[in-house]
Amino acid sequence: MHVPTHNSKERNMTREDDREKFKRLAEQRVTKVLKQIKLVGNLSNRSNYAYEEEDVRKIYRAIKRALDDMKARFDSKGSTEDEVFRL
Repeated sequence: MHVPTHNSKERNMTREDDREKFKRLAEQRVTKVLKQIKLVGNLSNRSNYAYEEEDVRKIYRAIKRALDDMKARFDSKGSTEDEVFRL
């Protein structure tokens, strides 16, 4: 019995649709992340906030770890665990 398969043109359209979806979501999500990182940077204003250098190191390490985890996922070896940041 022959099982119908998608023809090459249909597969290419699906791949193009997947590519467009990836680009659209990546642009939206990275834009949001960059805005949020800028907002974290705004916490450096000592006239409005009191913080210790250790707090800054913890923030940086948490963000770096999240970036490293994201990169690992693109390299197909990372975890998908959500993390909650605490000072």
